[in-house]
Amino acid sequence: MARHDVVVVGAGNAGVSLAARLLRVGAKDVAIVSPDRPHLFRPLLNYVAGGQATMSELTRSTASVIPAGCVWIRDSAVAVHTDEREVELSGGARVGYGDLVLAPGMEENLDAVPGLAEAMTAGWSLTAHLESQAPAVWEAVEGMSRGRVVFTLPPEPSPCGGTALKPFFLACDEWRRRGVLNDLDVHLVTPFTGVLGLPFADDRLDAQLGELEVSVHRESTVTSVDHGQGTVTVDGPTPTVLDEVDRAFVVPPYRGQGWLAPLAREEASGQIDVDPETMAHRSAPRVWSLGDAAALDTRPSGGALRRQVEVLADNIARSRLGQPLRRYDGYTIVPVTLDRRRLLLAEFDRTGTQAPTTRLVDLSVPRRALWLFDRYVEPLLYFRALLRGRLVP
Repeated sequence: MARHDVVVVGAGNAGVSLAARLLRVGAKDVAIVSPDRPHLFRPLLNYVAGGQATMSELTRSTASVIPAGCVWIRDSAVAVHTDEREVELSGGARVGYGDLVLAPGMEENLDAVPGLAEAMTAGWSLTAHLESQAPAVWEAVEGMSRGRVVFTLPPEPSPCGGTALKPFFLACDEWRRRGVLNDLDVHLVTPFTGVLGLPFADDRLDAQLGELEVSVHRESTVTSVDHGQGTVTVDGPTPTVLDEVDRAFVVPPYRGQGWLAPLAREEASGQIDVDPETMAHRSAPRVWSLGDAAALDTRPSGGALRRQVEVLADNIARSRLGQPLRRYDGYTIVPVTLDRRRLLLAEFDRTGTQAPTTRLVDLSVPRRALWLFDRYVEPLLYFRALLRGRLVP
């Protein structure tokens, strides 16, 4: 049986960035467990759904992003045996570990919304959160000139849930540009009291929604869809059934990976039960987690991973030396396009308090420069720096 000093499960942003960072700070034996499938820079999916990017721009092979010096175990993990410090693979083999980092992400839970799976199969409901559907979102937007349409923000926890506003606002901007927005009845369903539940950003988002004359269903979620009848059932302070819906862009709820249930916190949608500040598992020694899979009491985002990777790489070393562990304050970020050329950044900690990375300029004000950075510079930093273990502010 193979054994490695640090085993990382997952070859997404969290797993690859953490493995690369560990190697960069001196780890000698790091292995990544992941099947061979395309690696995606997922934030660009929203731009694909908004007609501003293509799938080829965000897709790489897993082989091309595995850090140099890292062992790649091309298989899926199916169980963790903490007493033996072993990870069981789908093929039946086991891999031993000194420290284990779980970063497999979350999985969509289509069954949580009756009718959603069937509606997506029929192409009536679509979402940018699924790579198989992102290009079709923009095709649907381009094909609409009248009728009723529904967009949703997913309940937390969800991978970059707030960024579902990107394809929403880009769609509205496209319809306004074509002069058909007034012929469309646009609805937005959000689980928050405000649009994002962040007062410092919600005022600006509300102003834009008012300008677009969008109907907003606050503190609400979609509980069922029926593509045959063209209905979307919304539960909230004012439960309603929206009928004669032509398109429903519904982001599904998410949950933790089922095979990790023994390590999960029950009340956290199956996310892994770690200390939110240190990312160490609460009961399993030398088991850690970060990213979407971890119950960190903050909204998952790619921007949050930059802080998480830095803190967790240090904490693995500190735990071995018996030193106090560093603390992660829950910093996360939601970038939102207001239209095809402006974007704002909502930066906040796990309490929802604004946590700006700079005092020189207010990044929560929509700016063209922020859109340019998010759309074109961020992907370059991701592939050329973050996935190579370099820290980027």
